[in-house]
Amino acid sequence: MTNGNGAPLENAAPPQLNVLAQYIKDLSFENPNAPQSLAPQGQSPQINIQINVGANSLADTEYEVTLTIEGKAESGSQVMFSFELVYGGVFRLMNIPRENLSPMLLIECPRLLFPFARRIVADAVRDAGYPPLMLDPVDFVGLYRQNMERQAAAEAGQSKLS
Repeated sequence: MTNGNGAPLENAAPPQLNVLAQYIKDLSFENPNAPQSLAPQGQSPQINIQINVGANSLADTEYEVTLTIEGKAESGSQVMFSFELVYGGVFRLMNIPRENLSPMLLIECPRLLFPFARRIVADAVRDAGYPPLMLDPVDFVGLYRQNMERQAAAEAGQSKLS
């Protein structure tokens, strides 16, 4: 067996994933109906959350990965609060086979970022006067597969148009 470069595996450098930086890239929180929306409600609000992951290359082995979390809480037709967080990280990936690069960037890196983004969302909601919103763990493997299927379907649709 070889490492893909023709070198035997025992001589290959081990894969490396290093977090170089983490940061809030964008944070928006709206509490449009406060203070009325802070009063006890007769029912639990309907909360919708959307999560997206993006990655782009910064240098040969350095990548920015962004985790975008959008949420909205509504009670009836009234918006209680809405938010958008773009949380980023810079990662150095070395000795990762090309076929494993995309899963590393879109599954493993967001897994490392998520607990920090989750805390930011919980704190922002709490600081707005509501109980903290504790986001459920995210299945980044499932999210990755969904995006790959959507991408394959879009490519298949475009090839039919050609």
